[in-house]
Amino acid sequence: MAAAFRRVPLPESELRIQPPNHRTLVNFATNFYTDDGELTRTVSLLGQRVELRIWPARYGWRFGDGAVRWTTSPGSAYPDLEITHRYLRQGRVAPSVDTTYAAQFRVNGGAWRDVAGTVTIPGSPEALRVVTARPVLVGD
Repeated sequence: MAAAFRRVPLPESELRIQPPNHRTLVNFATNFYTDDGELTRTVSLLGQRVELRIWPARYGWRFGDGAVRWTTSPGSAYPDLEITHRYLRQGRVAPSVDTTYAAQFRVNGGAWRDVAGTVTIPGSPEALRVVTARPVLVGD
């Protein structure tokens, strides 16, 4: 069953970054998340109907500056900051998120059983520009 699971086309996760517009600040808690959920697929193996229940089990957050963080959470949008990263220098980076899927299967409507192993789908890098901000005192 593991070999069949590896052949099932699975989506890459869409990386969401806050603040938006592909810009963030040096030393700012940049927020990352994705909107993944459970998938179902049906395949035929040796003339049998096999259902797959597939879900994201792990996420590999690659921040584009060499830092990587693995979580079981897809993160969340502001104000619930779960997956954040602070860039220490200005420049251009290309963060991405890899998604590791796990699955269960059942044959002809039988009991669900775990599929041995997982499948990791690498995410596409997103362009992100890290800039510095200078405080300006504004008078009345």
